Amino acid sequence: MKVFPFKIPKPKDDVLIYQEDKGLSFYDKLHQHEEIQLSYIFEGHGTLIVGNTINTYTSGDLIVIGGNLPHVFKSDISTGKHSHMLSLFFKKDSFGTGFFDLNEFRILNPFFKRMRHGFKISSNTSEIKEQFLKLKNTKKLERFIILLQVTKAAATKKHQTLSSFIYEKNYSIADGTRIQVVYDYTIKNFKNHISLEYISEVANMTKTAFCKYFKKRTNKTYFEFLNELRVAHACKLLREDVDKSVADIAFDSGYNNMANFNRQFRLIKNVTPTEYKNLA
Repeated sequence: MKVFPFKIPKPKDDVLIYQEDKGLSFYDKLHQHEEIQLSYIFEGHGTLIVGNTINTYTSGDLIVIGGNLPHVFKSDISTGKHSHMLSLFFKKDSFGTGFFDLNEFRILNPFFKRMRHGFKISSNTSEIKEQFLKLKNTKKLERFIILLQVTKAAATKKHQTLSSFIYEKNYSIADGTRIQVVYDYTIKNFKNHISLEYISEVANMTKTAFCKYFKKRTNKTYFEFLNELRVAHACKLLREDVDKSVADIAFDSGYNNMANFNRQFRLIKNVTPTEYKNLA
């Protein structure tokens, strides 16, 4: 399958697609597809990039990703545990043009507004989990009813937006492959020093061309993206490794200078690393 565009496998004539992903990791290539994606994370955690923004995901999260919104799940495989996700895919016009614009579905308007940037619900998802557990052995009509119940719940619960920027044009295969290579390299090497010269070579571009390319497609500089990735990793360590010092966490996240670590952390999280650790 090609990374851009990604085609969701489906039986002929099905407009609502059910999919189960289970293994050491989820599909780990940056991709986009026409369908809206609703995914419940039963097991697993890792990094989730949606559009231009670094996020994390963990067991119990409901993830909603709008159609043609580039995204990639990067599972944390260091624990050796399996990842398990159940998903529904559909398009807003799958059930007829204007179907979800009917007056009876006004309650779902927040869902369709939020999904353009992607969003996550990570609290009070037990009822959603129960609905997803029914999907595997249900008939098509029952799946459609479950879809309405899940979208209604997602429209009314507190949420976290996943991307701050939408690149309106669809990625070409070449364009998508290039930014995939940049993301892959950065995720694997963010703990090390990465120069603009080197990452430009990874993208097979000049420094000037790469800076313009990355900014246009993500609405942020490459180093803003890199710092967000490093701070996201630091947050994970601050939450999970309570015995590790803040200085050691800074080093493990790619920072050799505590002043710079504190500055970047506060810039992104609006609190210091120590304050974040005490709140976690």
